[in-house]
Amino acid sequence: MNSRHLLLSFVLGVGVLSLPACKKPASPDQATDATQATAPGEDADAFVARINAEYRAMYPELSSAQWLSSTYINDDSERLAAKAQERWLTTLNGWIEQARAFEGQPMSADSARALVLLKQMTSMPAPRDPARLSELTRIATRMEGTYGKGTYCTGEGQARQCRQLGQLEDVLRASRDYDTQLDAWQGWHSIAGPMRPDYARFVELVNEGARELGYADTGAMWRSGYDMPADAFAAETDRLWHQVQPLYEQLHCYARDKLQQAYGVERGQVDGGLLPAHLMGNMWQQDWGNLWDMLQPYRGAGSLDITGALERQYQRDLGAALYRRGPGASAKARFEAEREAQAQVARQMTGRAEDFYVSLGMPKLPASYWQRTQFIKPLERDVVCHASAWDIDMAGDVRTKMCIKPNEEDFTTIYHELGHVYYYLAYNGQPPLFQNGANDGFHEAIGDTIVLAMTPQYLESIGLVQGQVQSQQALINAQMRMALAKVAFLPFGLMIDRWRWGVFDGSIAPDRYNRAWWELKARYQGVAPATPRGEEFFDPGAKYHVPGNTPYTRYFLSHVLQFQFYKSLCEAAGHTGPLYECTFYGDAAAGQKFREMLAKGASQPWQATLEELTGSPQIDGGAVLEYFAPLQEWLQQQNEGRTCGWQAAAAAPAAADPAPGSAPTRAPAPAPSEPPKAAAQG
Repeated sequence: MNSRHLLLSFVLGVGVLSLPACKKPASPDQATDATQATAPGEDADAFVARINAEYRAMYPELSSAQWLSSTYINDDSERLAAKAQERWLTTLNGWIEQARAFEGQPMSADSARALVLLKQMTSMPAPRDPARLSELTRIATRMEGTYGKGTYCTGEGQARQCRQLGQLEDVLRASRDYDTQLDAWQGWHSIAGPMRPDYARFVELVNEGARELGYADTGAMWRSGYDMPADAFAAETDRLWHQVQPLYEQLHCYARDKLQQAYGVERGQVDGGLLPAHLMGNMWQQDWGNLWDMLQPYRGAGSLDITGALERQYQRDLGAALYRRGPGASAKARFEAEREAQAQVARQMTGRAEDFYVSLGMPKLPASYWQRTQFIKPLERDVVCHASAWDIDMAGDVRTKMCIKPNEEDFTTIYHELGHVYYYLAYNGQPPLFQNGANDGFHEAIGDTIVLAMTPQYLESIGLVQGQVQSQQALINAQMRMALAKVAFLPFGLMIDRWRWGVFDGSIAPDRYNRAWWELKARYQGVAPATPRGEEFFDPGAKYHVPGNTPYTRYFLSHVLQFQFYKSLCEAAGHTGPLYECTFYGDAAAGQKFREMLAKGASQPWQATLEELTGSPQIDGGAVLEYFAPLQEWLQQQNEGRTCGWQAAAAAPAAADPAPGSAPTRAPAPAPSEPPKAAAQG
C-alpha cells in the first residue's frame, strides 16, 4: 500500500504531532481564517507555487504523525491523531476555497493541472463546518484504531486465548481443518461489528464534504480522479473486467473441484456453486496462493516452494543466533534468538527485493530506511501490520511498515512495497502537488510489475529455488502459482468499490450493508460465507481498506496495468519468446524506460504517461490474457465436462442486471451516479 495515498486520502488517522514546547496550536477556526484569502496581487501561478511550498513544509510533520499513529496505537495517539488530521483537513479546505478565485483566469498548463489535483487530493472530503469536520476526524481515527487493535478471544481463565489478525491468518494459511478455519475466519470478522454505526455516520459526513466540493457524492468524486468523466471511468472498469472474466471463471471452476475433493461435495462449495469464504487460504479470498498444496497442478514439477526455502533460511538464522548464545541457552535467551532471527530473515528478504531494483539502475535504499522501517511486529505495543510504504519528507526519508514472516506471500509483498518506495524516490524532484502516481493504479502496479519478472529462472538465480527443468508441467505450475495471486484477485479488486459506490450514493442503505456486501462477493468472486451473516455483522469492516477509507479500484487497475508495463519492459529488454518467460532483471534499457516513467509522477494525464511507456494510452487486459494463455487452455481442458460458473443468491444492489442469478455470473457495474459538473479533466 502507498502511504502517500494514505496521507493525501487520510485513510489513516494522523498520529502524534510533535510541537515545540509551550507553543499552542491554532484552533480549527483560526486555521480556517488563516487560509481563506489569497495574497494581494497573487496570480494562479504564484498561488500554486505558494501552496507547493506550504505543503512541502508541513508534510514531514503530518507524515511523521501518521507513522506514529500506525506504529504506536493507543488512546493518546488516537486523540492526537484526530486533532492533527483536523488541522490538515482545515488547511486543505482553505486551499481549495482559495483556488476558486482563479477559475477562468489565465495560467500555465502545470498550474491548471495542479489546481485540479488539489481539489481531488483527499478521498475523505471533509465538511467545512468545524464541528462536523472534527467529528469526522475522530470517527476516522477511531475506526482505524479499532481495526489495528482487533483481537479475537476464546475460552475462560487460564484457557483463554486471544489472537490478532496475523495469527488468525496463519490458521487459514496452514490449517486444512474445516471447523478450525471457520472459527478463525468468523473470529476476525467479529472485530468489525462495533464500527458499523461509526461507518454510517462517516458516510454522511464525507458525502457532505463531497457535495460542498461540487460532486454528487463521495463515490462520484472518487471516480472523477482519473482524467476522464466519472461515468466514463465506471464504464472503463466494466470493459476491463469483461476482458479477463472468462479466465477467472475457469480458475474458479478448477478451485471448486479441488475443494470438493478435499472437503467433500457438500462442504467444498456453498449452494449455487459458490466457494466457501473460509476455505480459500486468505481472510478475504483475494489471494489463493496459500492453497498451493491443494491446487498445485503437478507435484514436484519445477519446485517453487518459496515458503519452504524462506523457512529454511529462518532456521539457519535461528541456529546461528542460538550458537552465539552458547549451549544450554535459557528460555529467555532462546526467545531473544527467535526475535533476532525473525528480524534477520525479514531484512534478508527485503535485501533481495532491493537488489532487483538496483539491478535496473535505481539507487540503493538509504541508510535511514534500514534504521526506521518496521520489519516485524513489535512485542510491546499495538501496530497496524497491514503492509504499507511511506515517504516521510519528500526528500528521501522512505520506509516500509510490515510484520514480515518467512513465506511467499510476504516475500512478494516486499517487492510490491518497494515499488512504492522507488516511485517516491523517482518523483521527489517534482513539485509536491505532482508527487504522486500517474493515477493510483500506477502506484500499485510498479512493484507488481517486478513480481511478474520473478520467473522461476530468476528465483533460481538468487538461490531461492532449485534448478528448474523446462517442461510443460513446470510451466503450468509456474502459471498457476502466479494466477492464484493475480487472477484470483481481479473480481475482489472490483467489488469493494462497487459496494462503496452504492453506499455513498444511497442505493445501499445502512440496514443492508452486510447483505449487499455478500451479494457483490457472490456476483463478482463467486464466494459466499458458509454460515448466515445477517445485519448484526459488519463484514466490510474486516477488510482494512473499508475502515481505512482507501479507494480500492486502484488495485483492480494495477492488476491489469502491471501486465502492460511488464510487456513493454520485456520488449525494451529485447525479449522475443513467450511473455511469461521474460525477466528483465539487470537490464539497463528496461530500467531506463521504467525510471523515466516513474519520474513523471502526476505531472501529466496518466494516458500520456502510459502511452510513453507502452505505446498506447488505453488500459487493456490483452497482456493478461497473453501471459496466461497456456494456463487458460490447460484449465479449459481440466474443466471439460464440469458445470462451471455459479449462481449468485440475488442481484447486487445498485446494479442493473436483467437476469440475476444466471450462471455463469456476468457482473455488470452499478449504475454510476450522475457525474459532477466539474468532473476532473487532464
